[in-house]
Amino acid sequence: MSFRQYFIFNKEQKIGLAVLVGLIITVQLLYFFVDFSAKNITTKEEENWLSMQTEIDSLKSITSEDTYKMYPFNPNFITDFKGYKLGMKVSEIDRLLAFRKTNKYVNSAKEFQKVTQVSDSLLAVIAPYFKFPDWVTNKKSYASYDGNSNYKDYNKKEKIVIININDASKDDLMKIYGIGDAISDRILKQKEVFGSFASMDQMQDIWGLSPEVIIQLNSHFKVSGTSAINKIDINNISTKELTKFPYFKYALAKEIVTYRSMNNGIKNIEDLTKIKGFPVDKVNIIALYLKF
Repeated sequence: MSFRQYFIFNKEQKIGLAVLVGLIITVQLLYFFVDFSAKNITTKEEENWLSMQTEIDSLKSITSEDTYKMYPFNPNFITDFKGYKLGMKVSEIDRLLAFRKTNKYVNSAKEFQKVTQVSDSLLAVIAPYFKFPDWVTNKKSYASYDGNSNYKDYNKKEKIVIININDASKDDLMKIYGIGDAISDRILKQKEVFGSFASMDQMQDIWGLSPEVIIQLNSHFKVSGTSAINKIDINNISTKELTKFPYFKYALAKEIVTYRSMNNGIKNIEDLTKIKGFPVDKVNIIALYLKF
């Protein structure tokens, strides 16, 4: 059988092939030139909602572009994020952080600019929000900007009035340079646990207080009047209650209860120092909170 005979068609076959080719071409043309996607019919109500959504989106865009709302703050504690929101460059923030790592502080707007090298225009915007402790700067008010990069300090010497740490309020504590909202709350909470502080040495046990800040605390506060101290009956208190005392962890509380049961009670502070794990360096302070 010859291969050529496969391409020999009669009249009906030729007509059929022509019709098939025509259909294929027609379908292809329809595919390219006719849009078969379903058209959404938008009602008038939907159009109103769409127009409102557009307005809402525009308002959101405007809100997101609003400038960072500032409140009074201590520039010594500017973080990377806060510096960015204030408009500071990365290099300017890094200079401040490097300066703070040397345990130094900026005490005026002019010194802040010297350390960070921020522009006069940016300093003019953020300087009015700088909040420095009164005892550091002795300023009557914040440094003022006169438009020519000249900052004038209005100094006024203030006599330090030493007050009882047990009567100190949150505002009193926050006047100390280096004590913010969180640390002042921590100090007051610790005082509440003890009833009252028995010694200024207890400031060393509060997390977040640096040696420099403790020195300042000692120059502004003292301990007087310890009648509100919560005394612990060391021979009758349970292990669970003992653990509530900041200086007694669970392991030590358990050792204390074991010791008193084996020695017919604890007679004095010297007995406690014989117990394994007892913080001997705190013995003078702990003794003030115990009754035997």
